Amino acid sequence: MNQKAAPPLGERALDPKSQPGQGAISEPRVVSPRSVSEMRASREMVTENSDWIRPLREEMGRVIVGQTHLLDRLLIALLTNGHVLLEGVPGLAKTLTLKTLAHCIALRFKRLQFTPDMLPADIVGTMIYSPQDGAFRTKQGPIFSNLILADEINRAPAKVQSALLEAMQERQVTLGDETYPLPAPFLVLATQNPLEQEGTYPLPEAQVDRFMMKVIVDYPTRTEERAILDAMATTEPMIVPRTVVSASHVIEARHIVNTLFIDDKVRDYIVDIVLATRPPVAAGLKLDGYVQTGASPRATIALTLAARAMAFLNGRHFVTPQDVKTVAMDVLRHRVSVTYEAEAENVTPENVIEKLLNTLPVP
Repeated sequence: MNQKAAPPLGERALDPKSQPGQGAISEPRVVSPRSVSEMRASREMVTENSDWIRPLREEMGRVIVGQTHLLDRLLIALLTNGHVLLEGVPGLAKTLTLKTLAHCIALRFKRLQFTPDMLPADIVGTMIYSPQDGAFRTKQGPIFSNLILADEINRAPAKVQSALLEAMQERQVTLGDETYPLPAPFLVLATQNPLEQEGTYPLPEAQVDRFMMKVIVDYPTRTEERAILDAMATTEPMIVPRTVVSASHVIEARHIVNTLFIDDKVRDYIVDIVLATRPPVAAGLKLDGYVQTGASPRATIALTLAARAMAFLNGRHFVTPQDVKTVAMDVLRHRVSVTYEAEAENVTPENVIEKLLNTLPVP
């Protein structure tokens, strides 16, 4: 019923043949033996290269109670070479989750506490003068690690925040006249405290858009809270996670993710979702006056990659529309800004995204 009531989206949506359930007769799809063999090979390849996902989740579960949503998004970011912006109150195991993930994959982990007096050299490094030979030597900063936790990134001034831009986008750092590549895999997890906004420096839109996903971490349930009490309420050293996967497995899995099959209808569905966040099309979804700016083409790419990674985590060699809907909120919530009228009516970007996901016809 929702598909018939959904407003049109562009020329394609106006064609009754493109709408499912409208009585249109589609031509039977002929599958060649070659394509069947390719799909079977792709399925076997995904099965073989994703066998490390379950042991990794189990080992993480020995240390982290709950937070499955956060862990899945971190794995998606690792598989797609993306970055994650995390928002949640203190004490929800954000640092512990990333540190445990680094132990399980044998990756180098660095935690950067952002403060107002921080300098860009504290992150990327600097050139140090050596009086012995009168030459400048390069001292690399903590950014030269695999997993970076930028804790409370909005507490540092803009010049420090911008020092992460080249590292996040280009996977390299320039010191003096030399450019140094960063190790692979490379993941930046930046956190923000939603409670304290005084004395902070909000991230500019250009930098927020470079984060593949923005994940909201909520409080644990009562059962999880009790499990946390039983596991953590002790002065004894915490459980040290074992290494269950190597970085080479993650790099190899990235190549597999890029080969996962996405049907043309699912591709069109991704484009429809991104277009629906922009004011011209949002007006047709009864969101006129609520959306100020929509998602950029970078969101289309991120949504496609995240859907592929979600399918890989589920052991499938193809992407379904449900994979797209599962990751859409985390990919789009920080790329959609609402107007003052929407804020006055307590309409958030999450409300806008949820509205369009429930309204758009699903292939």
